[in-house]
Amino acid sequence: MKITTLFNIRYMPRWFIVCMDITLSFFSIMLSYLLRFNFQTEKIIKLFFIRTIFITVFTYLVCFFIFKSYKEIIRHTTFRGVMKIFLSIFSANTFLGLLNYFVGRENHLAPYSIIIINFFISFFILAGSRIAIKKLFETALTVKKDVIVIFGAGAMGMAALKTIRNDKLSDWRVMAFVDDDVKKQKKVIGGIKVYGINAFAKVISKLSVKRAVIAVNNISLKRRNEVADFFIKYGIKVSILPYSQQWVHDPFKIRRLRDIKIEDLLEREPIKINNEAISTTLKNKSILITGAAGSIGSEIVKQVAAFQPKMLLLCDIAESPLHTIGLFMHENFPAINYKLIIGSVTDFNYMEKVFAEYNPAIIFHAAAYKHVPMMEDHPHEAILNNVNGTRIIADLSVKYKADRFVMVSTDKAVNPTNVMGASKRIAEMYVQSLNTSSGTLFITTRFGNVLDSNGSVIPRFKAQLAKGGPITVTHPDITRFFMTIPEACQLVLEAGIMGKGGEIFIFDMGESVRIKDLAEKMIRLAGLKPKEDIEIRYTGLRPGEKLYEEVLNVLETTTETYHPKIKIAKVRSVKPDVINEQLKTLITYAKSRSEWDCVRQMKAIVPEFKSNNSKFQKLDEHNMSLVS
Repeated sequence: MKITTLFNIRYMPRWFIVCMDITLSFFSIMLSYLLRFNFQTEKIIKLFFIRTIFITVFTYLVCFFIFKSYKEIIRHTTFRGVMKIFLSIFSANTFLGLLNYFVGRENHLAPYSIIIINFFISFFILAGSRIAIKKLFETALTVKKDVIVIFGAGAMGMAALKTIRNDKLSDWRVMAFVDDDVKKQKKVIGGIKVYGINAFAKVISKLSVKRAVIAVNNISLKRRNEVADFFIKYGIKVSILPYSQQWVHDPFKIRRLRDIKIEDLLEREPIKINNEAISTTLKNKSILITGAAGSIGSEIVKQVAAFQPKMLLLCDIAESPLHTIGLFMHENFPAINYKLIIGSVTDFNYMEKVFAEYNPAIIFHAAAYKHVPMMEDHPHEAILNNVNGTRIIADLSVKYKADRFVMVSTDKAVNPTNVMGASKRIAEMYVQSLNTSSGTLFITTRFGNVLDSNGSVIPRFKAQLAKGGPITVTHPDITRFFMTIPEACQLVLEAGIMGKGGEIFIFDMGESVRIKDLAEKMIRLAGLKPKEDIEIRYTGLRPGEKLYEEVLNVLETTTETYHPKIKIAKVRSVKPDVINEQLKTLITYAKSRSEWDCVRQMKAIVPEFKSNNSKFQKLDEHNMSLVS
């Protein structure tokens, strides 16, 4: 039998343990005799010797069965199991001593000195054999365990250490603690040395660490991500508890751990929103959400449903994703009345039928085409959906006297360099123009990329990694702002409620992220090395793509709101009659599929729209020649 096979046996049969204990008891009493007579065997009376061995072994056997010391699995020997051995041996030797006393001096079993020696030797051998076998298993199995380090030498770190040590199925072996607390550094806790993060960097290669577990119950997201970045830099995988669990005083469990993801490293501290004000506005209202099956729309659905609206109208053209969000509502909000509406926001007659039947009081307009290169190839579709679709829903909101219209826009509408961004800027301008001439409050929210959304760079990088690379990045210096979908939608709700009408709210997107750095970090998170294991290939900017995104036009300024992450953009005003005339021409061109006329008209409406890496740059060159 191979050694590896032996150590993979789940447990030894009980009869084997009994036989082992009896054999060790036999050797124990023999050794006691030899020690008592200083290994001078001629002094041992053969008859008494054989009788004593027989009675002693039989007595031990009876006591083993009485205290059931053979039942514990040896590889999992505990203090309780050792105590059962002690009680068995103590009882057996006490019985032998009493037997000696009652049978009299002439017929006594053995000298009392032998019984006493036997007590200590048998306990040492039986208990020691169990501990030795346990350690042997641990050592044999440890050979193939991954070395890990625990960040946090506090209560949760100790709980993690205990759990990992006790989990015999775990492939982990803790070799070090890392902690920010200088009072704990250089000390030994639970047999494990505690390092500061800088000191640990000097020994990290010697320990061959494969994984780091972040186990701190009061760590900020910023510090957690800094620590994770430190380990990732050294090619070490990082495991964390789900963020909500880090604040709950529950027992540490390995199954709760998960590998840290790139989304976690881009995540920011949870935001605070005015739930009371949002609840007052949304509760018992009929609410229409367009683009309800998309990344942003579906999250708005989930968040709005929590405020107990009277009716949720979920509109989208995508059948399967809309069905999925319907299943979510059925399972999670069975008490909420909702209606799935399959249809396009560009279908005026159908949208008017929806407004006439359900008369929504609040509209969250998230329906839009958003892929920059695709819209660069199909500018007429960007206009029909993003501009005309917005116009239709906005006009119906006015006609049916909705209270609020909240539009979801994008940072690509600022100084647009592509058709998609320009179409969203025109939609912004139109809904702003309506605010001055209607009782409906028109509010626009503008933010950047959302993590893990449909079409986001992160799912694409994940797919490329799964294929073994290469990861494709358009330009080594390209940067983007990122925000989580829940955070973006929370701010949409907050801004939508605080708005007085006519505002464009912009969100604090944090610091921009270089996409090349993002790709490298994702490669390291996968336990691989950039360039060596996975190639990063630069493909060149796509049509209409910017190197960096802006949140505000250079001519725009902002004003503060009561929420630290929401500001109001001051933009130039638009006259309703002017924008209406411009849109009539634009939509006529779009319906005729005249792409050059479409883009030319878009540039007339949005003078700051300058095409980048696009065939439509010719229009900008022509305009420049006219000016000169």
